[in-house]
Amino acid sequence: MWEVYKKGFKSYLQLEKSLAGHSVEAYLRDLEKLTTFFEGADLQKAPAEVELKDLQGFIKWVAELGMTQRSQSRIISGIRAFYKYCLLEDISKKDPTTLLEAPKLMRQLPDVLAFEEIEAIISQVDLSTPEGERNKAILETMYSCGLRVSEVINLRLSALYLDVEFVRVIGKGNKERLVPIGSSAIKQILRYKNYSRVHTAPKPGEEDMLFLNRYGKRLSRVMIFIIIKDLVKKAGINKVVSPHTFRHSFATHLVEGGADLRAVQEMLGHESITTTEIYTHLDREFLRRTLQEFHPAFK
Repeated sequence: MWEVYKKGFKSYLQLEKSLAGHSVEAYLRDLEKLTTFFEGADLQKAPAEVELKDLQGFIKWVAELGMTQRSQSRIISGIRAFYKYCLLEDISKKDPTTLLEAPKLMRQLPDVLAFEEIEAIISQVDLSTPEGERNKAILETMYSCGLRVSEVINLRLSALYLDVEFVRVIGKGNKERLVPIGSSAIKQILRYKNYSRVHTAPKPGEEDMLFLNRYGKRLSRVMIFIIIKDLVKKAGINKVVSPHTFRHSFATHLVEGGADLRAVQEMLGHESITTTEIYTHLDREFLRRTLQEFHPAFK
């Protein structure tokens, strides 16, 4: 009975939403789970006849299968998308997913590096190699400005306002923001730009890129991961460290130091303050650990 609706939903996702093949398949799998549940529960209902209680029974069934809360949330998202399609196509007059609650997800608190650990990682850079000055400049900039990996590899010479200690960053959604940059990062960028980068001929179209590989092209995201992984290993730090860890550490150190959350939001380029609020959780965790370590009543 549902096959015709599945075919229509697939066309909607492909043509109207322009989703990639793997995303379309994921949505269809979510819908397939719902129809499998209906068959097992002997519920012979068309999409327009499905009620909230039916979907609540479905979510309970999914949870009993042992699926994680994240998987359950994704499935609910898929069913919501299906009913959005049903309303658009006048297959259903009401949306039974409106009051369907997704399980509350615990926000994952990322690993954070102490300032001393960041210094230890940066100190492992071999400045005797051609790439050394560049790699040190990259890490100094990432920590000083809290940049995403995509933002640092696309940083342009024309976006550097080092005389006034700012850089112009192109973030998510092609949005620009001005971010303050510290003196250590400025000093290292100038060392790299004036003494190392001048020996690399940029490829056509890459002339304005700040950080170049040996072939004169901008660095890849993967290359930044490799550089950091190697330095972390040399520094003997047993944490899961990625380029994003420098960004998390930048924000956490600001919040721990008492920075205004709105200012941190602006510097990180977060569209919503809710995204930035994860650092208040990190801050509370820091305070709790501090109490446990130093307060006599907690020992």
